[in-house]
Amino acid sequence: MTSVVVAALALIAVAGVAIYNRLIRSRNRVDTSWSDIDVQLQRRHDLIPRLVTAVDQYAKYERATLEAVTELRAEAMQKADIRSRGRAEEKLSAGVDRLIALAENYPDLKANENFLNLQNELVETENYLQFARRYYNGSVRDYNTMRESVPSNIVAGIFSFKPRDFFQKSSDDAANVPLVDFGTVE
Repeated sequence: MTSVVVAALALIAVAGVAIYNRLIRSRNRVDTSWSDIDVQLQRRHDLIPRLVTAVDQYAKYERATLEAVTELRAEAMQKADIRSRGRAEEKLSAGVDRLIALAENYPDLKANENFLNLQNELVETENYLQFARRYYNGSVRDYNTMRESVPSNIVAGIFSFKPRDFFQKSSDDAANVPLVDFGTVE
């Protein structure tokens, strides 16, 4: 009888350790995938001043748009928690879209090789960011599901595993990569 109880307790302990390790792996996957997003956001933040400078050389009359994008970039860089950072990044994306749309009004800018390279880099960054966001959100989903499912929720509760927030846009339009028409340069 006592050997059965000891065997049952040992089995519970082994299962608890296995669940704990799975929770740790899942939490680490979330942290790693967030760092992938952070790298892409930093890359975008680094490209924006160069884009603003390129547009500024041609579009002296668009000062308000240039200043707004610069302010949105600074705001986005200051946000620490994932939800407020997502909202700030969404505003920044809209501002960058407006900035790129200015090129339509300035044919010389639209044909400028530096501006076109910056556009390409920005679109590439947005693509990477979209992929990283999907991976991160999938990791958060898996982690939160494991954290809330029986029996891992017991281990998660004992060791205070906290839920994680998704990094998502508030609208479907904002979640899409900005569309840039490169057209033909004449």
